[in-house]
Amino acid sequence: MLVTKTKRDFPLDRIRNIGIIAHIDAGKTTTTERILFYTGRTYKIGNIDEGTTVTDWMEQERERGITIVSAAITTFWTAKGGPYKDIETRINLIDTPGHVDFTAEVERSLRVLDGGVIVLDSSSGVQSQTETVWRQANKYKVPLIAFANKMDVVGADFLGTIQSARDRLGANALAYNLPIGRENDFKGVVDLLTKKAYVWEGDPSTGSGQSETGAKFAEVEIPQDMVSEVEKYREKLVEEISGTDDVLMEKYLGGEEISVEELKKALRKAVIGNKIVPVLAGSSLRNKGVQPMLDCVVEYLSSPQDIAQVTGQNAATGEEETRLADASAPLSALAFKIQVDPHVGKLTYVRIYSGTLKSGSYIYNSTKQIKERVGRLLLMHANDREEIEEAYAGEIVAAVGLKDTITGDTLCDETAPIILESISFPDPVISLAIEPKTKSDQEKLGYALQRLSEEDPTFRVKSDPETGQTIIAGMGELQLEVLVDRMKREFKVEANVGQPQVAYKETITKPAEGEGKYIRQTGGRGQYGHCLLKIEPLPRGQGREFVSEVVGGAIPREFIPPIEKGVIEKEDTGILAGYPVTDIKVTVYDGSYHEVDSSEIAFKIAASLGLSEAAKKADMILIEPIMKVEVTTPEEFLGEIIGDLSAKRAQILSSESRGNARVIITLVPLAEMHGYATAIRSMSQGRATYYMEADHYEPVPSNITQKIVAASGFTGRVEH
Repeated sequence: MLVTKTKRDFPLDRIRNIGIIAHIDAGKTTTTERILFYTGRTYKIGNIDEGTTVTDWMEQERERGITIVSAAITTFWTAKGGPYKDIETRINLIDTPGHVDFTAEVERSLRVLDGGVIVLDSSSGVQSQTETVWRQANKYKVPLIAFANKMDVVGADFLGTIQSARDRLGANALAYNLPIGRENDFKGVVDLLTKKAYVWEGDPSTGSGQSETGAKFAEVEIPQDMVSEVEKYREKLVEEISGTDDVLMEKYLGGEEISVEELKKALRKAVIGNKIVPVLAGSSLRNKGVQPMLDCVVEYLSSPQDIAQVTGQNAATGEEETRLADASAPLSALAFKIQVDPHVGKLTYVRIYSGTLKSGSYIYNSTKQIKERVGRLLLMHANDREEIEEAYAGEIVAAVGLKDTITGDTLCDETAPIILESISFPDPVISLAIEPKTKSDQEKLGYALQRLSEEDPTFRVKSDPETGQTIIAGMGELQLEVLVDRMKREFKVEANVGQPQVAYKETITKPAEGEGKYIRQTGGRGQYGHCLLKIEPLPRGQGREFVSEVVGGAIPREFIPPIEKGVIEKEDTGILAGYPVTDIKVTVYDGSYHEVDSSEIAFKIAASLGLSEAAKKADMILIEPIMKVEVTTPEEFLGEIIGDLSAKRAQILSSESRGNARVIITLVPLAEMHGYATAIRSMSQGRATYYMEADHYEPVPSNITQKIVAASGFTGRVEH
């Protein structure tokens, strides 16, 4: 597909950087395809089942019918009302995955976006991944509007979906419009602020009922049986909007009429301030309700100008600094995604917060303190590209030629260095061994793994020191399966993979002390390292900490970093069963050294020995990933499924009716969930489904720990 030149001369207030986020199968990609069609970016609506969608362009996405990588695309929309009526707005759109295995794609997209559309399934309400993406959006204070999709399916409940968002998300979700009809009778919506009703006819994908803007829709009278309901929910919306603005509140309490313009202006401010989430009804598959949602994106979601400024740390002094969203300010940008493109090589997706980025220029990576050259700049339209000479504050572009920049790095002007808030990602919970089939595959495997781990920050690669095997780890079986498939297709690597393994971790339960002394005399210069360590447990999920409390020169300052390195290496290789040690604080507080024989390697080994000794006194335990599992099943299979979950050490949190199905929410150890997809199909004649995401870590029961330790054959030895 040829990409037409994109109009570049857009003021900041007419740009929207938005993401489409949701639970898997809520209809994100279908909604995105309708947006691209109605905005004129595509001339034919893509179909997931036919593999013709624009944003799901990877072979694996089209084969599986799911989104795997976030895709960026630029399009334009002219709103039909409000302050932006008849004014074209540029929308930089990112379609994100819904499957939890690819949660990193959502996390990094939300970090750089100014607003989002959260798509809800009207027949299911708020689902587990909806809660996850909501938390991610809240973390980065991303304003949201909600699109209650699938109003045409059996069990669709618009008001129930809004209540579900209020109950499960704690969102101040309010109906912005009301559906006319539901299920098979859904045909339109009533806008509560303007009190105008619209109905849709025809199917634009077949050419029937088309107009210049897409599906044909017309303004009609509000159905008589809805008049009182419209008044009721309009009053509720007006009251909530007025409550966010002192002037409007005074008018409201005084019984004065508030104009639609005043209400829209206050609602925009409330949405940007994360005080209100407007909810719109629609059915993307049936081409109904998408245009009003696009109007809301333009009217209520923030532009780069609304963000006004970005805050970071001065790379030299560490003091807080701000950058204005202005093309003439010093450059500040965040690299949020790396992609390996077979045609142009490594692409670095960048959100520019201030200044101007030019093709062929040198920029400063303040995170790594290195200079990089921007070879080319590209505007991305999914997997199509448009080359540009420069990009400005508020834009999202891809740069070619940045060799050492990774996700989360800040790019800036070397004369005004700043480090922006980076992006944090969860630790992997599952791993498997991988080995090349032939010697030629061996050489290609390392390159492929390096490239894929650059792209996906939740994909980790390490070598097992006990077996020499290469271990890959990630967020779930599907993610690892897709990555192995990509190795085969994109990098031509044939490999054998082992069974998925749970990513256990080791930790301590009480404080302890240990002494590490390494002395070796082999003629000539010897080796001498001696340190005293104390360890203490940290709260679950806190990770690791290393502190030096050495005073009086007992250990020279230059040997403290090698001690820390020895501690970290020992924590990585494990002490109890070969799993990484976490939630631990290690303090070196004393030791001794030899004027001639002390060396960095001696202190590194001494630290490793000292940590091992202390840990063995600290009652070490294994902790395991606990998954939040949501099972949706017909009522008749409920008993058998709950019984099976109980046998898997599950903790049942709740069971509720949702439409014609029952939904069980439970916490289950990941170790018990291997092969569950097959098991649940056989228990329910293929009618039950489940969704699983990592929740937290908990101690492994002692009887199971003993088996794991025995099976690991781990010696905990220190290599010298």
